[in-house]
Amino acid sequence: MANLFDVTGKVVVITGGTGVLGKAIASHLAEEGASVVILGRKAEVGNEIVEEIRKKGGEAMFLVTDVLNRKILEQNLADILKAYGRVDALLNAAGGNMPGATIAPTGTFFDLNIEDFQKVLDLNLTGTVLPTQVFLAPMVAQKQGCIVNFSSMAAFRPMTRVAGYAAAKAGISNFTRFMSTEVATKFGPGIRVNAIAPGFFLTEQNRALLTHPDGTYTDRGQSVIRQTPFGRFGCAEELCGTIQYLISDASSFVTGTVAVVDGGFESFAM
Repeated sequence: MANLFDVTGKVVVITGGTGVLGKAIASHLAEEGASVVILGRKAEVGNEIVEEIRKKGGEAMFLVTDVLNRKILEQNLADILKAYGRVDALLNAAGGNMPGATIAPTGTFFDLNIEDFQKVLDLNLTGTVLPTQVFLAPMVAQKQGCIVNFSSMAAFRPMTRVAGYAAAKAGISNFTRFMSTEVATKFGPGIRVNAIAPGFFLTEQNRALLTHPDGTYTDRGQSVIRQTPFGRFGCAEELCGTIQYLISDASSFVTGTVAVVDGGFESFAM
């Protein structure tokens, strides 16, 4: 029987691929035989990741991008098609937060900076919608492809402080379900759209929020651990299996779902 999880030869595009999670996923998929295209803003970091992958015998390339700039994304697509001739999967992993779009424990809703709030919505939500518009086109031509968006625990629960980020991630979950129907009914069942909702993983964006410089947990970090039945943060590599499932034939009848990878956080009640 064929390996349902085989991704050999698939061309996988990863926005935000220079981040902690994106790097781990890119490295894993390359080891599994996929051709990985890392899109990000940090050329030095991206090229280092590509070099590491190639040293291990994998296939990868890096392209500087801006997920809010259609012209740059379209040039990215042209470069990818020139190199590989197709796009089989898009992972919309780009995102982030800004202090002004959060509400500090000592602050109130009135302290929310509406300009930063809009920037966070744009980066996370529009930064998912726009790359989807661009990279969906070759999938429609092929009549086959997979898109995996990155949602969050904040999309399920109204967590304190992260007002802008939570609103954006809730929008991504909704957009995922909308697009799953949109593409299947108009372009055929060969194109699937799903999302992954990571629990709490230490990244460069949240490390200072969840841990002290010595590695001990902050108050917020302790709160997260208390509500995570596994009693720890996730490791980036623990997302790889779910991603591989969602872009492989193993999930050929799966679309419109948000796969939770959280150590039980979302299930915890009290």
